Amino acid sequence: MLNLSILLEDSARTFPDRDALVLGSQRLTFREVDAAANQVANLLVSRGVRPGDKVALSCPNLPQFPIVYYGVLKAGAVVVPLNVLLKGREIAYHLDDADVSAYFCFEGTPELAMAVEGHAGFREISAVEHFFVITSDEEAAGPVAGTETLGQALAGMSTEFESVVREPTDTAVILYTSGTTGQAKGAELSHANVMLNVLANNRLFGSAPATDSHVVCLPLFHTFGATVQMHAGFSVAATLHLVPRFAAREVVELMNRETITFFAGVPTMWWGLLNALTDDIDVHRIAGNLRIGISGGAALPVEIINQVEQRLGVSVLEGYGLSETSPVATFSDPRLAARPGSIGIPIWGVELKLIRPDWSEVTEPGQVGEIAIRGHNVMKGYYNRPEETAEVIRDGWFRSGDLARRDEDGFYYIVDRAKDLIIRGGFNVYPREIEEVLHTHPAVSLAAVIGVPHDSHGEEIKAFVIPEKDAAVTPDELVAWGKAQMASYKYPRIVELVPSLPMTGSGKILKRRLA
Repeated sequence: MLNLSILLEDSARTFPDRDALVLGSQRLTFREVDAAANQVANLLVSRGVRPGDKVALSCPNLPQFPIVYYGVLKAGAVVVPLNVLLKGREIAYHLDDADVSAYFCFEGTPELAMAVEGHAGFREISAVEHFFVITSDEEAAGPVAGTETLGQALAGMSTEFESVVREPTDTAVILYTSGTTGQAKGAELSHANVMLNVLANNRLFGSAPATDSHVVCLPLFHTFGATVQMHAGFSVAATLHLVPRFAAREVVELMNRETITFFAGVPTMWWGLLNALTDDIDVHRIAGNLRIGISGGAALPVEIINQVEQRLGVSVLEGYGLSETSPVATFSDPRLAARPGSIGIPIWGVELKLIRPDWSEVTEPGQVGEIAIRGHNVMKGYYNRPEETAEVIRDGWFRSGDLARRDEDGFYYIVDRAKDLIIRGGFNVYPREIEEVLHTHPAVSLAAVIGVPHDSHGEEIKAFVIPEKDAAVTPDELVAWGKAQMASYKYPRIVELVPSLPMTGSGKILKRRLA
């Protein structure tokens, strides 16, 4: 018997008066967060939500996210977190595909009308019985006339609730993949999937009770932020400083003001953090407090790893995983010598191997194959998609779609996404390798490489480059420099200088939009 809500409840019993959530001047203790989650659970039960029912949640990194999330779990229901950038049509698809019965949606901002879009999606799916608008001010009315706010719905609800007992194999959360190929699919993760991933992470990071303070820039609707920071943090009574929208300067000022020991981010966040460490920031204070730095979601360029170590004094631990693996599958082990560029070794209880398209194993060190994963972290399957589940899971092994190599000591190195592979004139070219080289140029701040159609070569290599501030460099100069650094079939013949790169809500570069 197991319910993930124990992560919050145990810390509320043991450290009731410790700050659990901080957002600006708002500070909520573990006792207060647990009491509010109990109210959400009572609300759901009073509206007829039963164990196993699906409840959707659209909310940025605000206190209401974990409050509603754990309230849903307490009621024995399944959480379906949704990307806050979805439009009404997309929201309707997710509500319908997941068989959602209740939906909590943040009101949004003038720039992002979340409640308007959420309600539009809700109205398209008649099976969704309840729609609640989360407002910043719990006493304020919502932006959509006739809708019930969370504040109104919780009025009079008891702050006491006994969590519904679930089996370890029962579904706790359905996480939707980004849908880069076909429609988005919901990965079903059980209570045991997530709980064991949390325990493995805390074991690896050396997290002790009531000692850590996280900056939470990673969106909590994404598996990286939810497991590695929200669940893992709450399990050891860590204080979570919530950042609703990542802005590097504001995050650095927060780290300068508060005692932050734990920072996790995708590569673009680490890049932004470094650029925001200006002369007016007490870098020594930040570095003195920072205990651990974590990167995931995409490969972190070695040059950025080196800069973080020089300026902040921490070796960034790189990990790897997917929504389908709860998410963490590998991590750099802090007890072992750092290997820049490696995603580390399998975490406790997890196995990895490299396979060919026919599932046969690649055993030779240094050869490239597709990562396959087996362990307690592998999802139950894609919700209501047995055929698509069977395509990616065989004998307990999940094939990831990511290409990697393994060295003689068993450390893995991401080469690229299989779908991002460029074939130029019959030669395989891995964009990540080209990006690593470009990042060593003093005028290059950030780069992304893709393949573009070419009449004779099939594909040509194109680099989008954000230059360093005040750098005087031209595309032709970067092409010539690349030619001198790389084999003739690898260097980018096309370079475009850009002020920014398109990114997902979790900070990953959207290469398909560049294409």
